[in-house]
Amino acid sequence: MCGDLSMNDFTFLTNEQIFGKNCLDIFKKYGTKCAVTDFSILLGGFISSDFYTKEGKTRKDRSSWWWTKTPDSHGAVYIVDRDGEKFSPSVEMRNIGARPALPYSSIKAICSNEFINAKGIKEIEYGEYPQTIVDENYSRNLEMAYKNGTLKKTGKQYTTDDEFSILAVDNFKPRTHIEYEYRGNKYIRLIGGNANKCLQVLSDGQIVHLGNPYWVLVEPITWLVSENSNIVLSKKILFSGIQFKNKGYYDGDFERTDIKQFLNNYFSKEIVPSRVYQPNTLVDNKESLRKQNPYDFNFSFVSEEDIIKGAIESNIAVFLHGRPSEGKSARVKQLDPDCGIIYMRNETPDSFNGKSVYNAATGDMKDMPPTWYLKVKARCEAEPNKIHIIFFDELTNALPSIQGMAFNIVLDGEVNGKWKLPPNARIVAAGNDLNDSIVAYQMPEPLFNRFAHVYINTTVDSWLKWATTKKEKAERLAYKEEELEFKIHPAIIAYISYKSYIGHDVLRTKYTGDKPNADPRKWEMASKVLYKTKQPEMLRALIGEALTKDFIAFTKQQVISVEDVIKHNYSARDLEMNVSQKFATAVGLSSVDYLNFEVVRNFMKQLGAEPRAAFESIWAHGDERRLEKIAELKIADSLSEGEFRK
Repeated sequence: MCGDLSMNDFTFLTNEQIFGKNCLDIFKKYGTKCAVTDFSILLGGFISSDFYTKEGKTRKDRSSWWWTKTPDSHGAVYIVDRDGEKFSPSVEMRNIGARPALPYSSIKAICSNEFINAKGIKEIEYGEYPQTIVDENYSRNLEMAYKNGTLKKTGKQYTTDDEFSILAVDNFKPRTHIEYEYRGNKYIRLIGGNANKCLQVLSDGQIVHLGNPYWVLVEPITWLVSENSNIVLSKKILFSGIQFKNKGYYDGDFERTDIKQFLNNYFSKEIVPSRVYQPNTLVDNKESLRKQNPYDFNFSFVSEEDIIKGAIESNIAVFLHGRPSEGKSARVKQLDPDCGIIYMRNETPDSFNGKSVYNAATGDMKDMPPTWYLKVKARCEAEPNKIHIIFFDELTNALPSIQGMAFNIVLDGEVNGKWKLPPNARIVAAGNDLNDSIVAYQMPEPLFNRFAHVYINTTVDSWLKWATTKKEKAERLAYKEEELEFKIHPAIIAYISYKSYIGHDVLRTKYTGDKPNADPRKWEMASKVLYKTKQPEMLRALIGEALTKDFIAFTKQQVISVEDVIKHNYSARDLEMNVSQKFATAVGLSSVDYLNFEVVRNFMKQLGAEPRAAFESIWAHGDERRLEKIAELKIADSLSEGEFRK
């Protein structure tokens, strides 16, 4: 796809080429606003939350700032801002992106995939570059393979600036990112920074956190062609984090700028595709897999829940760390609804470890086991083939003397050195870390080391996945949908989904100590109130007045019901919804039963790809039968589109 190209050919456009009557035909048809790659965002590039290109209204269509090479009268340089207008910031800014251009004649003979897009502009592919974020689930697989050393290096790398701040006085310091091959595709691993010091949301909804690893897919670069002007321009902003000029006055000599040197020395060379080895035979492939995995391990990603289950099945005690309201108790109850819960902060030596009682009639001392032990023993004996959990909740809030008794139970599997735990009993403990509780005690090292430690971090995505599963009201037969309801009220699911989509995390709000704040536990309480009373105003006591007011405004929006869709009781005017209304409708329609799902799914096509994806995800709630149904329909869609193109 790529051939040799002079490193000096890459440039930026001028104001005259972008604005006014004599601008390139690209901008007359396409507009000046430009979408940005996830790679550019991860490098600190500015991203708009409410400005979009003419392509659409999804996160992939959000517009950003990009450099021109035209100087202003004050020694700065003009850029195209998020609204497609002309603006002149400092040449030292790092959060402005690059949209390279080059002569069409220099690559015309070696470009590929040429076609005319919907705007009437010719598009071509030339070179490749990291662009799109990998979704969180697949990223976990890549991260696991990376840590296990099973990813294959292609021999290629990409260069960025080591600096993440918006303005910096230091010169360019190259940081390299190795390209890896995995299952036929190429990726780079990038550690997140935050040059903007503000919320950065990627195209799939992930929020950029300082220090977190992110995997980015290397893809062909798409260029827009202006044949009349012999110019091609990258369709998207490809990178940021590079200063136009490190210091001083810009006089219009683009060849002497820092960013031009970057284009010459790095970008022009690094867009040349690497070659990925493809095994010629099945034998080669099997032999390669055997060498990579001689112990026949399963290297797939495991969730927090998987680790907890694996430890319990292996008879290893588990300790759950996490902030208050992270759902530590809920995770234990999901594994064993009848688990014996011991609130350690309330325990005394006698209640936790048992006691000796004097029998006046015989003059003997009788050892009395604690009540919790007797209950656990009875449950384990009644169901010998089932594992029962003993849950030491708030262990870090227990007195050091009680923690010492817990250590003996975990170490020896017996209480007070006298009463053995049943063989099908397992211990799980939880507690708050010292910085999350003023009454927490540091666990002694011997006790700490007896546990497998799982650190619970409830994200918006993981919480929504849990919230959108359904709970049984009665024994379920043949998918009787009327017997099921959401764990969390659909209005709350819709609200948090929409807020997450626009980059606002309302799952948690800041705790001030004087007014209610939101957290996962509070939203679960709010759901109970809504199911019971149907009065959203009551949520003021749980999540605060401001958030309640915003929630009520969201729930007052017009939506279309399942019954409306099935009976076609809606008009074209009803479909004129904003993004918030579309998400509210998507969540409401996700209650549709199995038989009418396809009808509602076809309706959702009219509301856009992302609301439709949210509808499908919530409706499936991890159910294999439903996931298979969605997969079948997607295959049918692809086949139908293929026939249409023919």
